[in-house]
Amino acid sequence: MRIDDNVCTGCWECVPYCPVGAILPEDGVVRVDEEQCVECGTCLRTAPCPSQAIYEPEEVYRWPRSVRKVFSDPKAVHKETNVPGRGTEECKTNDVTGRVKRGRVGVAMELGRPGIGTDFNDVEKVCAAMAALGVRFEPGNPLTSLMADTSTGKIRDDVKSERVLSAIVEIEAEMAQLPEVLETARRVAGELGTVFSLDLICRFDPDGSIPVLPVLKELGITPRPNAKVNLGTGRPLCSE
Repeated sequence: MRIDDNVCTGCWECVPYCPVGAILPEDGVVRVDEEQCVECGTCLRTAPCPSQAIYEPEEVYRWPRSVRKVFSDPKAVHKETNVPGRGTEECKTNDVTGRVKRGRVGVAMELGRPGIGTDFNDVEKVCAAMAALGVRFEPGNPLTSLMADTSTGKIRDDVKSERVLSAIVEIEAEMAQLPEVLETARRVAGELGTVFSLDLICRFDPDGSIPVLPVLKELGITPRPNAKVNLGTGRPLCSE
């Protein structure tokens, strides 16, 4: 995003609307720190600019700058998935889609949030750590398409310096691998320059129990009580 100096009145009304603090007062007007800007479009959509000084330059749609927009703007659509925003359902509809079967676990690791964001150097640290465990990266996640090599988790060099509001590393592994996956995630989280959250996706066991809970208890991890069970009227595609 940019702000036209010739139009800006210096009212500073837009400053608090930037979720990553990239709009800065300067010399009686405001400017956009384009290095910090994630192209989420929040200022353009919601900031009350009385002079309409905020605008979106053409560079936003050029590679690799365009990566910022499709991962940060909830209205932008990934061409790889035709899904907007971060571009993945993170297995949240697993009860219907059956993407993760019994005996396996899906893990979604989210880097960044409003107020801090993330870059793909940090994302690569998580991807590389997971790749070393031999896990499967979700092919329907647009982040996977930015990898130069899924066997190593290496991110393409031309997008590494791009910043986004958040990105989700989504993997699938054998249930037996879960302790190693969680311990690795806990270790690499301390190496990141951003916030980090983790989701687990699995199917109920036939007796109605949740198979990941004993693993979490053994590792001393207390899950937050905000699990998602998605129910719909469609025919479930789950199978054993």
